[in-house]
Amino acid sequence: MKTRLLILLLAALPAYAGGRGPAWDPFLDTLQTRTLRFFLHTADPVTGLVPDRWPSSSPSSIAADGFALTCFPIAAERGLISRREAARRTLRMLSALSAAPQDGSPVGSGGYRGLFYHFLAMADATRAMNCELSTIDTALLMAGVLVAQTYFDGKDAVERRIRQVADSLYRGVDWTWTAEGKKGISFGWTPDEGLNRECWHGYNEAMIMYILALGSPTHTVQPSVWEYWTSTYVWAGYYGREFVSFGPLFGHQYSHCWIDFRGIADPYMRAKGIDYAENSRRATYSQQAYAVENPRGFRGYANDIWGVTACDGPGDTTFLVDGKNRRFIGYGGRGVSFDWALDDGTLAPTGAGGSVAFAPEICIPALRAFRDRYPRLWSEFGFLDAFNPTYVTPATGPAGWVDRDYLGIDQGPIAVMIENLRNGFVWKLMRRNPNVVRGLRRASFTGGWLGTE
Repeated sequence: MKTRLLILLLAALPAYAGGRGPAWDPFLDTLQTRTLRFFLHTADPVTGLVPDRWPSSSPSSIAADGFALTCFPIAAERGLISRREAARRTLRMLSALSAAPQDGSPVGSGGYRGLFYHFLAMADATRAMNCELSTIDTALLMAGVLVAQTYFDGKDAVERRIRQVADSLYRGVDWTWTAEGKKGISFGWTPDEGLNRECWHGYNEAMIMYILALGSPTHTVQPSVWEYWTSTYVWAGYYGREFVSFGPLFGHQYSHCWIDFRGIADPYMRAKGIDYAENSRRATYSQQAYAVENPRGFRGYANDIWGVTACDGPGDTTFLVDGKNRRFIGYGGRGVSFDWALDDGTLAPTGAGGSVAFAPEICIPALRAFRDRYPRLWSEFGFLDAFNPTYVTPATGPAGWVDRDYLGIDQGPIAVMIENLRNGFVWKLMRRNPNVVRGLRRASFTGGWLGTE
């Protein structure tokens, strides 16, 4: 089995190994620079929080904040800002989050038991939009917190303070409470209804959440939650590839933005003879194949125009296009997979951008094609969130609908995964974080850079 795994990993290595090899395209530098500037431009000057979307008015999304905390060091490494400025921005955000009350009140609180509400007011980091206390979004935030803790290792007062606050925030998350009496971790909590009875299951973006919960030095969960998590996977063939199924591409990307799964495997993947990076690569290729076949006959789909994932959409409406009644939706968890599909002809550049470290040979041509064929999609901060060539009205013109907003949770994977392709920067940082390593080992990951058999 070990030999089989090694052969498969070596066969896939050139496609997602990272580094400025034959796959590198200077266009990625331009795209990443513009995308990083989204986080630099939109951050609140007082709290440092970043909005869920822009230019439409919106509260902050704690998941977008996690990506911002990850992107500030990347911006420093790329020379867009100084390390000192990156540290100041980071401490500003961490301080605002740390100062927000954690009493679980419906109004005026930032969270409860160390977890944070999904959406926070930009001005003071308190609950916005009557939202839930989100376990997965707290995990995405904490992933960024741990990047900050690891990257800012200097001796000056600001960097020392970043490490202190980051450590306090991560240690404060009561993951144990979120799993009490459950096989896994609850979806979330609200002041009026308490913990959601449903647990995170199947394969999706929550892999990072379980690993960070397992790695907590203060409020850990039992290793049995990982066994439960993997027991709910659906392994199936889809467009010529076998992999753990999940429809939207973001579920195959988010955890990988921070954790380098190349060459390490848990018992489930070890039995399949691959790792999670190869799983995401296969999912990416299946989306390209789906677009080529284009079973629903949407406009624009091609070998270099693809990427069905959660994103904005043109709106909830139905009308006749090319002789067919087409139903369109607004924001939604779009995806295509073996077990379910939600596709209304809307594509998102983050689908290819967030997978660029897995399959640059198909993702980079797609990113270039988005820019060249849909110029309205390419703007100040890189790609606007989404477009739909089938949604053609007198208002949109023949090219179809193009979003007016950027979304922080879709910008983040583009910037982060370009950097991971370039040099593995974020992956290397998180390899050094003892909390991440502890979580992976408690989930029974072995091999590769973990140094265990």
